[in-house]
Amino acid sequence: MTSTSSETRPLRLADLGTLVVLAWSGEAPGGDMPYLLAYTLGDGVGGPEASSVAVRQLLESNRLPVGGDLLDGVAKPGLPVSLLVEAGQVVVNMPQLTAQCTAPPQWLEAVAQRGFVYLVFTTRPWPEAAPGRPLAPEALAAFAGADETLEKAAHVVLPARSLRG
Repeated sequence: MTSTSSETRPLRLADLGTLVVLAWSGEAPGGDMPYLLAYTLGDGVGGPEASSVAVRQLLESNRLPVGGDLLDGVAKPGLPVSLLVEAGQVVVNMPQLTAQCTAPPQWLEAVAQRGFVYLVFTTRPWPEAAPGRPLAPEALAAFAGADETLEKAAHVVLPARSLRG
């Protein structure tokens, strides 16, 4: 008789592949909303499926539910994910991961106005949007706004912190 284990295997960072973070802002009530989109290229050692599973494990191990309601990190200061905005750079920190990107001026203005960022961290790979490749705004809107992207993501509002306090 054989049995299968229902335990999840430990997170292997090599399975994540290349993790990308993009900053953009968009119109919303009260002015522009600063968004961050985090995704894998799906180029981990096990391919896109393993990358997707690894991202899900990373999120769930950090209490960021995939496909759930919006998590308010402003009201939950003990959340194990944080955001630093400094000198035009954005850094997302969580146990086992630090990701960084350059933010456009309009995004920085939106963060200064609001004091927080809306993070969409999706398990859906997006291999076409590799760093260094031109990305049309329409392509970003199509991917970031797709039901498949949003349903396979953790949605978190994070307070924007800086080194100056």
